[in-house]
Amino acid sequence: MELLIKLLAAGGIMGVMDFMWLRFAARKLYESEMPGMLLDKPNVAAAAAFYVIYVVGVVYFVVTPALEKNSWTYALGSGALLGLFAYATYGLTNLAVFKGFTPKAVLIDLGWGTVLTATVSVGAFFAVKAFM
Repeated sequence: MELLIKLLAAGGIMGVMDFMWLRFAARKLYESEMPGMLLDKPNVAAAAAFYVIYVVGVVYFVVTPALEKNSWTYALGSGALLGLFAYATYGLTNLAVFKGFTPKAVLIDLGWGTVLTATVSVGAFFAVKAFM
């Protein structure tokens, strides 16, 4: 039951935050920074696969250890680092191999990944504490 709460909390928080980011901020950024690179409609299967894998990673590598240590600050710091590492992998790889991917987009993605994952981690930590 605890695992389910962790996954639902992390997935729910990430889903809401990333939807807001992608819907209201990121699309305009990507369209202006990298014209012509975005699909008209996102690949839903690929997006779903990313969210499932990423949320499981956040729960396994951050939320569970933070709960074991009873430390929301561990969730905050480790979540921020995981987000930085993961989004750096994506952004810097794209910058290295794709025409049109810009350093500005990389920096914004790094910031977003860091804030998003830290927030998801802390939110899931407190949600589990509240429900268990």
